[in-house]
Amino acid sequence: MPKISDLRTYILALEEAGQLARIKTQVQLTHELADVAATLVRSGGGAPLFENVAGSAWPIFSSGVANQKRAALALGCNEDEIIDFMERVLDPNHGIQPVQVKTAVWQANTTTNAAIDIGKLPIPTHSRGDGGAFITGGVIISQDPITGRGNLSYNRMLRMGPRTFGFNVNEWRHVRQFMESRAEPNAPFPIAIAIGLDPAIMISAGVRTEADELTIAGAIRGTGIEVCRGVTVDVDIPATAEIVIEGFVHPGVKKLEGPLAEFHGYHGELWESPTVEVTAVNHRDNPIYQTIIPGWYEHVYIGNVLPREPLLRRFVRHLNKDANVHIPPYANGFAAIIQIKRDNPGQPKNLAMAAMTAHINIRNVIVVDEDINIYDPADVLWAVTNRVDWSQDVFQVPNAQGHEMDPVADMRGIATKLGIDATYKRERREYGSRVSYPMVDLNVYLNSPLTIVPATLTSRSSSAGMVKMS
Repeated sequence: MPKISDLRTYILALEEAGQLARIKTQVQLTHELADVAATLVRSGGGAPLFENVAGSAWPIFSSGVANQKRAALALGCNEDEIIDFMERVLDPNHGIQPVQVKTAVWQANTTTNAAIDIGKLPIPTHSRGDGGAFITGGVIISQDPITGRGNLSYNRMLRMGPRTFGFNVNEWRHVRQFMESRAEPNAPFPIAIAIGLDPAIMISAGVRTEADELTIAGAIRGTGIEVCRGVTVDVDIPATAEIVIEGFVHPGVKKLEGPLAEFHGYHGELWESPTVEVTAVNHRDNPIYQTIIPGWYEHVYIGNVLPREPLLRRFVRHLNKDANVHIPPYANGFAAIIQIKRDNPGQPKNLAMAAMTAHINIRNVIVVDEDINIYDPADVLWAVTNRVDWSQDVFQVPNAQGHEMDPVADMRGIATKLGIDATYKRERREYGSRVSYPMVDLNVYLNSPLTIVPATLTSRSSSAGMVKMS
C-alpha cells in the first residue's frame, strides 16, 4: 500500500484497496454530485473521485472516511484495531508537534485581494434543502492569540459574495473562544481554510481537545505534519493541502446563513453568523477539491464515531473490562451499542448509564450479547425484537443534558435518555442457541461470478433511484 502523506497518496491507497470509484460521467455541482456520492455509500461502493464536474476544471473527491474499512485504511491499522489506535493517538503524551517549512505545494498559484472571486471555486450545493453552496470538507485553521496554540475545526461556510463567506461558529468552539479572548473581540481574526488533505488531518480536525489537533495527526502518521505560513495571514497551514483559502473573520459583521443538512439528519436553522473576508486563494497545480456530504456518513463518522468511541469504551470498561462498543453512523451519533458477556442481570443497565454520561450526544443505548454483531443493524434489531421485554428491560432518564441540535431535545439540549437491555435473560427462560449458517464462497457453486450489493445501512429512506455510474 502506498505510504499516505497527503490526499493524492490516500486516493492511490483507496484505489489499490478497491475503495475508490472514478466517476467519469459528467455531474452537476448542484445536488447531482452529492446524490451520486450518497448512493455509493449506501450501496457499499467506493469513495467517489468525480473527474468531470460541469463548470469545474478541477476534480472533486468525497467520502474518504465514510466507513470502518476506509477509516482503518486512513489510519494504517486493521478494522478491529481502530478504537485502540484512536485511543493511543488521542493521548496527548503521544502527540507529535508539526514541523515548520518554508514552502508549500499550495503556494504554486496565488490570487489576492481584489482579484479574488470565490464564485469560481467548485463548491457544491449538496442537499435540496441547503441554503446555497457550502464549504463542508474544509478544515479551519486558527491560533490562540494568547498561547499561540494551533487549532483545527470544521465550520460550515456559505458562499455569500465574490470575497465573502458566512462562518457558522458555536459558542463552545475554540475558534470562537480565541476571538473572544482578545482585548478587542470584534477585531478581524485571521484564519485559513485548508481543502484536500491527508485523512489523518481530516480525522484530527473532528476531535475536540485542548492540544493542537495537528499533534494528533502527527501521532497518526508517526511524524510531524509539515506546516507553512499563510500568504496574507500569520497561521500555520498544512503544506500538502490542495487548496488554501485565507481570510479574516469579522465577528461583529453578521449575516443570516443556512440552512444546511446537519449531522442529525435534518436541515439546520438559519443562524446569524460572523462573516469572513477572503484575502487570498491558493492552490497547487491541478488541485483536487474535497467535500464532505453534509448530514451523511462521513460527516457523522469524522465528527461522532472516530473521536468518541475510545471515550465511550473507557467509560464502559470501567465496569466491564471486556466490553466492546460502537457508535453507529446511521444513528447520527445519538446512539451507542455495547457488546458484553453478561455475568449479572443488573450490569446492562449500569453500562447503559455509563455510556449516557460518556458524551452528551449519546441518548439511546442498546446493550447486547457477544453473539450479536454490533456493526450490523439487522442483528442489533434482532436482539431488540427477541430479547427485550419492554416492561422490564427498558429504562428512562428524564430531563438529561444532551446536544442542542438533537431534534428531540429542547433548545438547551434537555431530553429523555433511554437504555435498552437487549441481552439474553436465561434466568427467565432458556431458549436454546441461535440459528447460524456459516458463510460460503458462492462463486464455487455458481457458473458465473456473483456480485453482492450490500443492504442499506441508512435509517433514512430516499425517493431517488440508483444513479448510473461509469
